[in-house]
Amino acid sequence: MCTGWREERCTSVSGGRGKGLDLHSWLCVSLLFSALWGQASLQCPDSCHCAWDTATVLCSDAGLREIPEGIPPETVSLHLERNYIRNIPESAFSDLVHLRDLYLSHNRIDSLASGALRHLGPELRLLDLSHNQLRQANREEFGSTRAKTRLYHNPWHCDCALQELMETLNLEPETVNGIICESSVRGVGEGSRWEDPGSQGEHAGQPLVKLLDSGVNFCSLQRKTTDVAMLVTMFVWFFMVIVYVVYYVRQNQAEARRHLEYLKSLPSPRKTPAETDTLSTGF
Repeated sequence: MCTGWREERCTSVSGGRGKGLDLHSWLCVSLLFSALWGQASLQCPDSCHCAWDTATVLCSDAGLREIPEGIPPETVSLHLERNYIRNIPESAFSDLVHLRDLYLSHNRIDSLASGALRHLGPELRLLDLSHNQLRQANREEFGSTRAKTRLYHNPWHCDCALQELMETLNLEPETVNGIICESSVRGVGEGSRWEDPGSQGEHAGQPLVKLLDSGVNFCSLQRKTTDVAMLVTMFVWFFMVIVYVVYYVRQNQAEARRHLEYLKSLPSPRKTPAETDTLSTGF
C-alpha cells in the first residue's frame, strides 16, 4: 500500500515489481515501509494531527501556548491557528525547509524574535499572522521571505520600521486595507510615548496603505523628531557648559578676594633701630 510522505519511493518500488521482483522481496519491502510509516507516525507532535498523505500538520484549536516541538521536517503545511501562542522564538521553524503554508492566525502573538521567520525556506507561499496582538515589526524579523503575507487585524503602531516592512513584504492584496494604525508616530512637538492614553497620534484608526498612498511618510516624521531631539540635547549641553564656566569664574574670583583679604590682614614687619638710622642719615 503506497501511503505516507514516502509515497514516491513506494511507487518506484512497486513500479519495478513486474521486472523480476519476487514475492519474498516484495514482502521485505512492504515490511520496511511499514516500519518507516510507524516511525514517522511517532514524529507527530502532541495535541496535533498529522495527515501523512499531504504532509500536513494540524494543531488548530489545541490550546497551545507555544510552538510545539517535534514537527516533522518534511512538513509542507502547518496549521497553528486559534491557539494561545504569544511569541515566536528564533529557531521555531529552522528545520522546516519544505514548508509552504504557515497558519498562525487567531493567536496572541505580540512579539517576534529577531529573525524568527528568517529560517523559512524559499518554498514558503503563504504566511498568515492575522488576528494577533502584533504592534511593531521590522524587516529583520521576517528575513527575505517572499511568501504572500497576511497581517490584518493587529493593533499596529505605524512608524518608519513598519512602513519599510510593508514596502518589502508581498502582502495579500485583498487584506492590505485591514492593516489599521491603532497608534502612529507623532509629529514634532506632540510627544513620543504612543502607549500613553490619548497619545495615539493623528493617523490612528486609518489604514496604513491609504496613508502611504496619500503621501504620509513615517520615516520623515521620525527623522524630524530625531533632529529636534538632537538640537534640544545640544542646547542643553551648551547651556550646562556655560553655567559651569560662569560658576568656575565666580569661584575663582571669590578665592582671589579671600586670598587678598588674608594678605591684608597680616601684620606689617617691624623695622630695627639700625635700619631707621640708616634711612634717616642716608648712609
